[in-house]
Amino acid sequence: MTINVGPDGDYTTIGEAVEAARYDEEVTVRISAGTYREKLFIEKGNITLIGAGRRRTVIEYGDGANETMPDGSRRGTFRSQTVYLGGGRITLKDMTVRNTAGDGDTAGQALAVYADAAEVIMENTELSSHQDTLFLAPLPVKERHPGGFMGPGMLNSRRPTKQYYKNCIIRGDVDFIFGGADALFDGCEIIICDRGRDVNGYVAAPCECPGGMGFVFRRCVIRGEMSDMDGTVFLGRPWRDSGKATFIECRYDGCINNKRFSGWKGVDEPEDEAYMAEYSPMDMSGTPIDISGRNPWVRLLGEDELPDLDCFRRSMNSEED
Repeated sequence: MTINVGPDGDYTTIGEAVEAARYDEEVTVRISAGTYREKLFIEKGNITLIGAGRRRTVIEYGDGANETMPDGSRRGTFRSQTVYLGGGRITLKDMTVRNTAGDGDTAGQALAVYADAAEVIMENTELSSHQDTLFLAPLPVKERHPGGFMGPGMLNSRRPTKQYYKNCIIRGDVDFIFGGADALFDGCEIIICDRGRDVNGYVAAPCECPGGMGFVFRRCVIRGEMSDMDGTVFLGRPWRDSGKATFIECRYDGCINNKRFSGWKGVDEPEDEAYMAEYSPMDMSGTPIDISGRNPWVRLLGEDELPDLDCFRRSMNSEED
């Protein structure tokens, strides 16, 4: 089944099209060029949303965690998302999803996407916000503050999810790719916003990983949005003690700090239970980078220690070009 969204389509809003799709039917939603200001809840068995091109089809909304709700409560991180993805298998292609709430100092956390489906695939898609751009479920086992997980997935079982991001652009600053999924970022561009701070941001904030692989960034370009951000960004920090993130054959500009990864509560805090690793890091020209100044708990992998990423990709029925 195919549903068209746009001025001349079956529906003029994406929300109407998603609501019309049966849960148990494979559905493709084709979305015309334009900006759709919608807060979407998508929970289907197998649905694909295809835009007219990255930055031609834009879904945006502006909720931030610091907003006060009608009942007087704080919105919080997990009710701030522009798009929630739940259910079985969801694919997004050729579009942009952004949260326009603003920087974390004022808006708080502001998710572009809350990815909570069993399988999530994104291709040629841009995700944009500041703090906490992309959450990859499951949540940690326990919250640190009462009500901290308030949102659409708070009561869900902590089931493993598999997620694949290919040729995507992901923009943010603090912990802006976070959660407990097994996720492969393949050939993506990761852009860190300039907050004008000594620490501008942290790319990844993984938590417990029930599936085992954690976050893997393969052949990605990771750079600051400005040219004068040298040493102000960390590749990640563990949101929970056993968080896992691996960067394989990625290219970096000078924004990445020599320590590479930070502890959760401080740059030099020991994180011996975490698995934070790199393999064959390079600068933008492809020249190997010396990372001997990394934190002592950060791993430099050999080829025989790499995960089987092609097996992971095939398990999601996604083919490489």
